Amino acid sequence: MKALVLVRNGTLEYRDVPDPQRPGPQWALIRIAFSSICSSDVHRGFGGGAYHYPLIMGHEFSGHVEEPAEGGRIRRGAPVAVFPLIPCRACGPCETGDYAQCLQYDYLGSRRDGGFAERVWAPEECLVPIPEGVSMREAAFTEPCAVALHGVEKLGIRAGNTGAVFGGGPIGNMAAQWMRLRGCSPVLVVDVDQDKLALAGSLGLTPVDARAADPVARIRELTGGAGADRVIEAVGLPGTFLQAVQCAARFGEVVFLGNIRGTLEIGESDVSSILRRELVIRGTWNSRIAPAGHSEWTTVLSSLGTRVHVDKLISHTPPLSEGADIFRRMRARSEPFSKVVFTP
Repeated sequence: MKALVLVRNGTLEYRDVPDPQRPGPQWALIRIAFSSICSSDVHRGFGGGAYHYPLIMGHEFSGHVEEPAEGGRIRRGAPVAVFPLIPCRACGPCETGDYAQCLQYDYLGSRRDGGFAERVWAPEECLVPIPEGVSMREAAFTEPCAVALHGVEKLGIRAGNTGAVFGGGPIGNMAAQWMRLRGCSPVLVVDVDQDKLALAGSLGLTPVDARAADPVARIRELTGGAGADRVIEAVGLPGTFLQAVQCAARFGEVVFLGNIRGTLEIGESDVSSILRRELVIRGTWNSRIAPAGHSEWTTVLSSLGTRVHVDKLISHTPPLSEGADIFRRMRARSEPFSKVVFTP
């Protein structure tokens, strides 16, 4: 089969690879329909973040079951989204369904080969059926959209809370949409990119241009001096981590969703302000696939295209054969990129 292979750090090649072999009887073979690039793929491919070489990256994808698991519940040809984290099902977190906290997990697209290929094997327990009315391209957003929802679920949102999201990229945009669905009004989206701000505005969110004015001051101005009740940081820069804390209202809640690059330093006055305002600050990682049928993943799949809109986040839809060139252009920042969705 064909695959986009990370041969070594900084080198991607689209080439023939051996057909993957079934790892066990409870695994199903998935023919990939769409797979998308996560920002972590850029770090993994070009920042020395891979566990091993060669590696087929890609953990955000949808597809059809080509070979079902032995005695499985999901039929041949069924459309599915794939939870990329493969839990051990034996440790303490797994016993409570907190699979993202598994102590010995495997992972499609990082620890083992993933979705930048024509086919991939996945445990049947990681497959989530795609409901009618959701396109396969939309379903490729299930993983990042569930990550955004997981972060929003950390917030104790009450109807009428003011929400703010630092970062208008795909994750930040989806988080803002979830905050609005949970009851935040308005939801302010902070960014420096005019295209991302325009997209936020087109979706009924309130853009805040961080280049035009200090975003903390602007958020306080828009909230009558109070600040935002619920805040998400989805950029991953020390400066925006600090701004997310600074703009929060008294008794506000802040979720750190972005993978930070650099060192975050919090001065004495900011620490004092956190204490005096009695802020709650939480971290978040990944998403929940449990309980089956009532998880963040099924919530996402019942909402895509109706309550949460992702099509406007797609900037490029190249064939996988152009993957190496796409990654090169992304790193060079030679053009605007939002979400890249490959077809095999």
